[in-house]
Amino acid sequence: MAPWKASADFRRLWKSGLISNFGSFLTFVALPVQLKDLTGSAAAVGAIGAVELLPLIVCGLYGGALADALDKRKLIVRTETGQGLLSAALLLNALLPHPAVWPLYVVAALSSALVSVQRPALDSLWPRIVAHTDMPAAASLNSLRWTVGAVAGPALAGVVVACAGLGWAYAADLLTFVVSLAYIVRIAPCPASLAAASKPSLKAILEGARYAWSRKELLGTYVVDLAAMSLAMPLAVLPFLADELHADWSLGLMYAAVPAGSLLVGLTGGWVSRVHRHGLTVVLAATGWGLAVAAAGACRNVWLVLVLLAVGGGFDMVSGIFRAAMWNQTIPDELRGRLAGIELLSYSVGPQLGQVRAGGLAAAAGVRFSVVSGGLACAGALGLLALCLPRLMAYDARTDEHAVRMREHRAAVTRTAG
Repeated sequence: MAPWKASADFRRLWKSGLISNFGSFLTFVALPVQLKDLTGSAAAVGAIGAVELLPLIVCGLYGGALADALDKRKLIVRTETGQGLLSAALLLNALLPHPAVWPLYVVAALSSALVSVQRPALDSLWPRIVAHTDMPAAASLNSLRWTVGAVAGPALAGVVVACAGLGWAYAADLLTFVVSLAYIVRIAPCPASLAAASKPSLKAILEGARYAWSRKELLGTYVVDLAAMSLAMPLAVLPFLADELHADWSLGLMYAAVPAGSLLVGLTGGWVSRVHRHGLTVVLAATGWGLAVAAAGACRNVWLVLVLLAVGGGFDMVSGIFRAAMWNQTIPDELRGRLAGIELLSYSVGPQLGQVRAGGLAAAAGVRFSVVSGGLACAGALGLLALCLPRLMAYDARTDEHAVRMREHRAAVTRTAG
């Protein structure tokens, strides 16, 4: 709890994210359910990932350059406002006598663009307001914030959609954006560092890419997460898996099960500061995620499926915590926004590709085959990656040169400020 106690701005950012994430996960469930109801097609639901992919790639890289060149708080406020307007558009469409399909894809694409611009600003803001030694704890708290919304949002969405209708889910999402903005505007301005305060450009983006390429252990974290999510992400086919299990009532719980497992790990986050071999931990946890997903796809009992999805979510949380710790303890402030844009691609492109893969394979070969084969492919791919990524496997936060340099830099800044 050290970051929470030490920084009022971190508390505001945390509360804003909690509220906004809660509403976003309502829509996260409502949107594929509405598409399933309107089309009845697993491929159509999986296509959400396809329409989100290009905006995510383009805007994620440019958003990283924007985050390094502009005031991060202003950028977050503007993108949060835009996402609220998109929720209003979904609400209006849902209230029509005959809702259209095409606005769902348009909103998904635009929302992907706004999130891709916003996330580098968010991810590069909190390390500016948290002490260097508190970053693992802050990463755990941020993951906890995400999982609270990810558990409560889908679980409530399942009830709201079934009992009150899709419109109420979209309306609640709109309200959460309004409340979230009230917290964000109270955060102190966060202008660009002097070393990076230049106009966003392709040159600036390439500078960040060159730095990332020079850091093979960072590249390893990107590749590991991309493999885990693109091969084993089952969310696109959960509505159809619930149908196969004759348990429509369980859909909200299925969406909530993965973050519920993450939440259990986040609530015990004090142990993270005692782990120093971050790279090894990332690979082992991502492998556990794949095996848990494969087991969930093979089960016939809905309660066991929920438990296994939760186990997978716990492994995914462990991987995420230590990826974030590696990134934020070693990346210089002037490059943090651009590297956050690349990080965004690593942990967002994978799930989008995973939706397309899961939906397409489910339509061609069946839902269970899609889930089981994806989980096993994930575990196999990570075994090969462990052999190919020695820098990642050897990373130790106590001795890594980049971590030591950043630790000394932050200590010097603190002494000067004092």
